[in-house]
Amino acid sequence: MQNRLKLFSLLSVSCFLFNLHPISAQVYPIRAHDPSIIKTDSTYYIFATGRGILFWSSTDRQHWQFSGRIFNRTPDWVYQVVPDFNGDMWAPDISYYNGKYYLFYAVSKFERNTSAIGLATNVTLNPDDPNYYWDDHGVVVRSIPGRDLWNAIDPNLAVDEQGTPWLVLGSFWDGIKLVKLDTSRTRIAEPEQWYTVACRPRTFGLDDTLPGDGAIEAPYIIHRNGYYYLFVSFDYCCRGVRSNYKVAVGRSKQIFGPYVDRSGKRMTDGGGTIIVEGNKHFPGLGHNAILHDDGKDYIVLHAYDAEHHGVPDLAILPIQWVDDWPVVDTSYLK
Repeated sequence: MQNRLKLFSLLSVSCFLFNLHPISAQVYPIRAHDPSIIKTDSTYYIFATGRGILFWSSTDRQHWQFSGRIFNRTPDWVYQVVPDFNGDMWAPDISYYNGKYYLFYAVSKFERNTSAIGLATNVTLNPDDPNYYWDDHGVVVRSIPGRDLWNAIDPNLAVDEQGTPWLVLGSFWDGIKLVKLDTSRTRIAEPEQWYTVACRPRTFGLDDTLPGDGAIEAPYIIHRNGYYYLFVSFDYCCRGVRSNYKVAVGRSKQIFGPYVDRSGKRMTDGGGTIIVEGNKHFPGLGHNAILHDDGKDYIVLHAYDAEHHGVPDLAILPIQWVDDWPVVDTSYLK
């Protein structure tokens, strides 16, 4: 994600105070930037950008307890990919498969596509479990400035109707990419199959090493009722009260597209139906995940809180489905 907040180091020293009362019914004062969520047994877990990757737990989805960091020490391979790495790992994505939890995450140089997506696995998410241990598998995908016109950050694991795993990723440059993984979910499948599934116009002639002005990132794919839905974030995060992040969506009958918005415009042509955008209190909201819980769907994202100097609060908002399109209840964002 471009323009990552410089306050992540501040989050590291303040994140143990977040078992607080919610601001409103669905917005919570935990600094969960780029949140990913999963429910296991009776416990919810949120994973977020930060030093070593931060995570919280809750038994009621209302009160959140800081649970620690995934990495107390940065894996050695990270410094080989990003020599001046500052310690903040971005945009974790959590999933469960065949007895293990899979946590994809990104490392990068700010505003460059000197980036890679790594993977760590664990048999449990409970830090008190004696079997708790994150096994890091190293690089899954890497982008290199001048070679790649895409950025290997903001990963999300998606699974098609046949059970095939795919990784959707990307930020700015030439947009959002999709690549098939092998059955281990730890590496790209051979032969490699790459697709561009969404992008926004990029000013012609910009240097390939620059992110450009096609402001799109944070992809997330779900499958529902015969359609694949691609959620993305438009515009800019990480600028505090000046953030203007918003969430857009398109759908397709095939996981690799073409994705179109409600008007029929392809997302590869800049299309995308806006379903969440900011207001005076929360000027920017984005980088979403989707939670399906007790027969209902929720969009989970961070919301920049203007009343608290633009810090990113956790927001969990209900989704209604109208004519097979998601409609988000933003009445909680007051």
